[in-house]
Amino acid sequence: ASSSSSRGGGGGQQQPEEGKGPPPPDVPGPEGGPKMGAAPCRRPPLHCNGMRYKLLQEGDIQVCAIRHPRTFLSKILTSKFLRRWEPHHLTLADTGVASATPTGYMENSISYSAIEDVQLLSWENAPKYCLQLTIPGGTVLLQAANSYLRDQWFHSLQWKKKIYKYKKVLSNPSRWEVVLKEIRTLVDMALTSPLQDDSIHQAPLEIVSKLLSENNNLTTQDHESIIVAIAPLLENNHPPPDLCEFFCKHCRERPRSMVVIEVFTPVVQRILKHNMDFGKCPRLRLFTQEYILALNELNAGMEVVKKFIHSMHGPTGQCPHPRVLPNLVAVCLAAIYSCYEEFINSRDNSPSLKEIRNGCQQQCDRKPNLPLRLLHTSPDLVSQEATLTESRLKPVIVTSNEIHVEVERNNTANQKMTANVGNDSEPNLIDCLMVSPTCSTMSIELSAQADRILGCYVEILKMLSDYDDWRPALASLLQPIPFPKEALAHEKFTKELKYVIQRFAEDPRQEVHSCLLSVRAGKDGWFQLYSPGGVACDDDGELFASMVHILMGSCYKTKKFLLSLAENKLGPCMLLALRGNQTMVEILCLMLEYNIIDNNDTQLQIISTLESTDVGKRMYEQLCDRQRELKELQRKGGPTRLTLPSKSTDADLARLLSSGSFGNLENLSLAFTNVTSACAEHLIKLPSLKQLNLWSTQFGDAGLRLLSEHLTMLQVLNLCETPVTDAGLLALSSMKSLCSLNMNSTKLSADTYEDLKVLLSYTC
Repeated sequence: ASSSSSRGGGGGQQQPEEGKGPPPPDVPGPEGGPKMGAAPCRRPPLHCNGMRYKLLQEGDIQVCAIRHPRTFLSKILTSKFLRRWEPHHLTLADTGVASATPTGYMENSISYSAIEDVQLLSWENAPKYCLQLTIPGGTVLLQAANSYLRDQWFHSLQWKKKIYKYKKVLSNPSRWEVVLKEIRTLVDMALTSPLQDDSIHQAPLEIVSKLLSENNNLTTQDHESIIVAIAPLLENNHPPPDLCEFFCKHCRERPRSMVVIEVFTPVVQRILKHNMDFGKCPRLRLFTQEYILALNELNAGMEVVKKFIHSMHGPTGQCPHPRVLPNLVAVCLAAIYSCYEEFINSRDNSPSLKEIRNGCQQQCDRKPNLPLRLLHTSPDLVSQEATLTESRLKPVIVTSNEIHVEVERNNTANQKMTANVGNDSEPNLIDCLMVSPTCSTMSIELSAQADRILGCYVEILKMLSDYDDWRPALASLLQPIPFPKEALAHEKFTKELKYVIQRFAEDPRQEVHSCLLSVRAGKDGWFQLYSPGGVACDDDGELFASMVHILMGSCYKTKKFLLSLAENKLGPCMLLALRGNQTMVEILCLMLEYNIIDNNDTQLQIISTLESTDVGKRMYEQLCDRQRELKELQRKGGPTRLTLPSKSTDADLARLLSSGSFGNLENLSLAFTNVTSACAEHLIKLPSLKQLNLWSTQFGDAGLRLLSEHLTMLQVLNLCETPVTDAGLLALSSMKSLCSLNMNSTKLSADTYEDLKVLLSYTC
């Protein structure tokens, strides 16, 4: 058996040669067990056996203290009349070792500065798993229950003692070359320690962080030397807040330093992959933000940033790290917000985004208590309105913090123009085209630095939108429009962000393009902001038409969506239809087909618009033919019950229904046929239908959504063995007449089942 001083112990006694150390004492066991015979004590070097230990903060251990002059140490250790052992619960604090019961041997705590050496002791006959703490005027023996606990106490005591020493040494630096050497030694100690604990690497980083925060007169070379010295500790640990501040400063002052690329890159990659909440550690976000800006300052600029973003995503089509995208978006949002912070802090009387959208025609509570309207610089859609109102209104120009607004004395004419569609006082065609308010942007002049930051981070958002696997989550994160209103009223920002919105509008996945709509009723979404009249619209409605086209293809409630367009965007729809946009022509035809527009004058205006172009005229003629067929189909008469043969298709059903009148049809069975959701367009034309059997068909969610909007009188619906899912079944909640609904053998979840029971007010 043997004992030894640990590697790297500070200020210990000279190690005796193997076999020549003092013999161990004849010490009674912790529980009064037999005494150990005196035998020679050996102290060979401690070899690393690959064991790993958790850093002890406290624990139970046996204690025996021996007071003696140092010259009599060997004689006392060989004595057979040592004092008894005492059980103590010891705490390894930051400054010393203390007992939870400060009595006996541990009446006073032992400072780490008083511990001269920590050694392992064991005896050949019956090993007593002991540690020896050498202190002035005596020795303290600690006895553990087994060798593992002994080694754990040994390494923990050594670690605490050394950290205490380095805190003292580095708290009062005199020569920086000595300080740098101590930092390197500290880092090596942390890397080679057998202890496994977060604090093993964090403690040295915190010591260095405090050192840097208290010494601001370091040279650039000192900065880089310290960063390189602590780099190995940053591979698996986030830097503490003060160190982040130091890194940010280095990124700002020396963005082209090789330290940024070689040292900071793996640190930022780890932050983006593993950080869970920037709210708890905002300086990590700030450091990441400054690092990306430093990359942008390199010669290749955004190409370097693009390569970094690609490295974070990975070479495959699916990013393996789910936290990367949310963290990148959080960094982008914070950086963009910082660009407008000057305007945000001084916007006490600036108009709200809603006021900007409405041309600032509504009353606001802030002073001046007059309706506001932003000045408009490119009156493409509203030149006629501007001419009409210029002679009636006498505006007063108010300039504040480079935000120019126009105070209107009278908005009666505007209120008249924005009358709801369907009211008796329906506006004329010109008013319909001008129903979108004057669209303006605030006059915001960013500083050169803010302009660079804005350009960099909007470009990153564009990059993120180019990755197919990231686009759904990105759309969801941006759906609430998490930007300040100053950004949304800034022409440069909205023009650059338009690319991202366009990518959402082009994505066929509903989870992506549905995020163009607002998160809740009464709140604007990207659809409103980038439609004609919205604060972000800078084209003639091309993006608006693209958004309408993709949303109509998968909209849960088509009639509700059309009604919303008729109430808020009828003018832009008609204007685009006049210019031959096929999507808008289809929208106007659907409004007529579904009787969305009640006012006769508005209907005539829509018809005139459709007949003014070749594509509109053709589609309107097709609509008229469908309406004649519909009237023929819905004419009273015909059977009340109808069953299609098995294997029938959508085309078979369409031919059958076009062959006669089915105005009296109440019960239709399509069970075991090959019909799909496409046949819903024919089913919704049956006004008397009350019972529909779709058992074992391919009828899906899209068809259910259409049925739920039109067949409000349906009472019995059989969806057994159909591919419908929760998304489609929830649409049935609007069918209050349903009294029997069969959903056996579908993908119905338990939660949706419970929701439907409540919404339909009956037991399924």
